[in-house]
Amino acid sequence: MIAASHPLAVNVLDASSLLTAFGALGVAAVLFAETGLLIGFFLPGDSLLFTAGLLCVPGSGGVHLSLPQVLIAAVVGALAGAQVGYWIGRRGGRTLLARSRSVRLREGAQRAEELLNRYGHAKAVVLARFVPVVRTVLNPLAGALEVPARTFAVWQVIGGTVWTVGLVLAGYALGSSVPNVDRYLLPLVAVIVIVSLLPLALEILRGRRKRRSATTAQASRTGENL
Repeated sequence: MIAASHPLAVNVLDASSLLTAFGALGVAAVLFAETGLLIGFFLPGDSLLFTAGLLCVPGSGGVHLSLPQVLIAAVVGALAGAQVGYWIGRRGGRTLLARSRSVRLREGAQRAEELLNRYGHAKAVVLARFVPVVRTVLNPLAGALEVPARTFAVWQVIGGTVWTVGLVLAGYALGSSVPNVDRYLLPLVAVIVIVSLLPLALEILRGRRKRRSATTAQASRTGENL
């Protein structure tokens, strides 16, 4: 099922509303906008993917989606969006970010630049997929900072595929194993968003430990010299 019947009003911030209105096509469109266009930073990428996976389970209630169609739509939307975002950045991403009045967007840009500086191009591009807002601004920022096009393309494909397929299959697996799981959709979405932030949190903790070890070693050498 590609698209469901269109209700009179669609809440773009609500994953269930988007999926009910547009089905798998809505997944592709939202992920393209969230990862490729700076105006899409507020869209619910994580919850949309997880909810789409749940709705692929037969008898889950409400609209029923096709798992293969959702997976294809999710991957295509996320990968195409990131690539478009990168080329937008090449042609003036810094200027667009500087003109933005959104505090969240500016904060996201700062975090994205920190990721690029701290972890390098490959790891930052992959990690950014799992962080709301950051995954929106890192792509044009990578273009603006002239991250090599080949490097960006390879790692955004890896990160985008893992992010989209992982969340859709997580929703599908949970919906298949727990009866009437759609009744607990809101708390489940909250949990999946928190879990999606774990890779970044682990990297931050690892970075802090390395800096502490380096500081301790430097202090020890200074003491020996004295």
